Amino acid sequence: MCAATSPAVKLYDETLTYLNQGQSYEIRMLDNRKAGDIPEINGKLVKSIIRVVFHDRRLQYTEHQQLEGWKWNRPGDRLLDLDIPMSVGVIDIKTNPSQLNAVEFLWDPAKCTSAFIQVHCISTEFTPRKHGGEKGVPFRIQVDTFKQTENGEYTDHLHSASCQIKVFKPKGADRKQKTDREKMEKRTAHEKEKYQPSYDTTVLTEMRLEPIIEDAVEHEQKKSSKRTLPADYGDSLAKRGSAYCAEAMTLTPIPQA
Repeated sequence: MCAATSPAVKLYDETLTYLNQGQSYEIRMLDNRKAGDIPEINGKLVKSIIRVVFHDRRLQYTEHQQLEGWKWNRPGDRLLDLDIPMSVGVIDIKTNPSQLNAVEFLWDPAKCTSAFIQVHCISTEFTPRKHGGEKGVPFRIQVDTFKQTENGEYTDHLHSASCQIKVFKPKGADRKQKTDREKMEKRTAHEKEKYQPSYDTTVLTEMRLEPIIEDAVEHEQKKSSKRTLPADYGDSLAKRGSAYCAEAMTLTPIPQA
């Protein structure tokens, strides 16, 4: 993702990236397979689903109710959109009216592919007011990729990756990034050693597929389903760099008029 990570994150903690509401950011889809890995997808398309999900477990377990409340307050809006004119190499783009936080598309791992996303919810929309102030909740950008099965359906799981984000009102992410940078500049050299540097791009960390929670559509039908949720970061860190169709998100901000 071409958006800089925050410099105010301690060593060994997961990176945190600030985004502006409604701004287009590039996610570069990369094929990081080693030679000979998963040969069955050579020359084939794969399907990726990009979602905005909650980072906190407490909110993950009430995601359906949280999203329904957001939908009630923002009728007709979506949490996540794909900026189609900006995107490159994405095919058969689909959005489900009942899944406001997800977009899906096909792409060719052998070709340059970039999906430009827009996140329309902000972190403070899911935070109750406390003592007159608000602290926004973190989200995750999550990418799940699937290959085609023998019956032609894209349901064979290949890879999942995610990163932690916070979303601010327009230009708020830039101000927050600047504030974090200024705070770090005031710290002593010894204190700075406890923090990781800010990187120009955000790399998604691999995560595991885990059966938990009904998704919004099948919740209505009272059916259970599998969904992907963030792995424990320690597990993810240990898996970093493993092969599969790894998605590296390069979030490139598009200047606003």
